[in-house]
Amino acid sequence: MRDDPAPPTADRALLTAELARFPLTGRFLLGRGRQRMSADERRVLEEASCAVKDYPARHHLVRRGEPIVMSMMLVEGYVTRYMDDREGYRQLVSVHVPGDFVDLHGFPTGRLDHDIGTLGPVRMALFDHQTLVGITERYPELTRFLWFATLTDAAMHREWIFRLGRLGADGRLAHFFCELYARLAMVGLAADGAFDLPLTQPDLAEACGLTGVHVNRTLRSLREEGLLVFRNGRVEILDHRGLCARAEFESDYLYADDGKWKPQ
Repeated sequence: MRDDPAPPTADRALLTAELARFPLTGRFLLGRGRQRMSADERRVLEEASCAVKDYPARHHLVRRGEPIVMSMMLVEGYVTRYMDDREGYRQLVSVHVPGDFVDLHGFPTGRLDHDIGTLGPVRMALFDHQTLVGITERYPELTRFLWFATLTDAAMHREWIFRLGRLGADGRLAHFFCELYARLAMVGLAADGAFDLPLTQPDLAEACGLTGVHVNRTLRSLREEGLLVFRNGRVEILDHRGLCARAEFESDYLYADDGKWKPQ
C-alpha cells in the first residue's frame, strides 16, 4: 500500500527569519534542499528579480506559444498551468504554490506549450532571462538548484499522470489534496491538517479529469467517511493517514528534506 505519515511543517522561526531576509524568494525550495544553498546563492537569487507584480484572480499570465523573455516565481497565491481542447474544455496540468518557479522551463525554450493563469490574487517576482543567463554562467551551484526545481516539477507531472490513469474519483481527489497539503506544509502555509485553497469544484474537476457533479458527490463521500472537508475555500484533512491510503499517496517524489517523507 502507498501510504504516508502526517507531513512535517516548516519551522516557524526559521521561516520568519528567511522571509525577512529574502521576501521574494525565501520559500524557493524550502523544505526541499534550500538549506544547502549558500547565503551568497540566496542573495544572488533574491537580487536577480527585476520586478514584482500583483495580478487579480482568474487572470491570464502566459498564452501558449507566445515568446517569453521572463520567468516568474510565485510569492503569494496560487497559479495553474492548463491546456484547452478544441471545444474549449480545460485540463489543469499543475497547480503552483508560493516558492515555485512557475515557468522556469520557458527560460531555455523561449515559449510554453500550455497556458498559465491565476486562481486567486497573486504576487509574482519576475526574472529576466538575460539575468538568468548570467547566473548560469557565474553560479554553477545555483544553476543546479534551478535545474533541480524543474526536475521536481517533472516528478509531479509523472505523479499526476499516475493519479489520472490509475485512481478512481475518490483517489484522484484525495491525492490532489494530499499533495497540496504536503507542498504547502513545507513552505509554512499549511498546518494541523488545514490550508486555504481558492479553487472551485469545477477547478477540481478540471484538475482530476472528472465532471462537476462527480466532484460534488465524491467530496460528500470523503466528508461522510471522516477523511476531509472542503468548504468555502478551506481544506480540513480529518484523517491524514486514511486520506493518503485512499490516494495511494507517497510523497517521495516531492524530494522533501525530512526523512519521514520517504516511503514507509
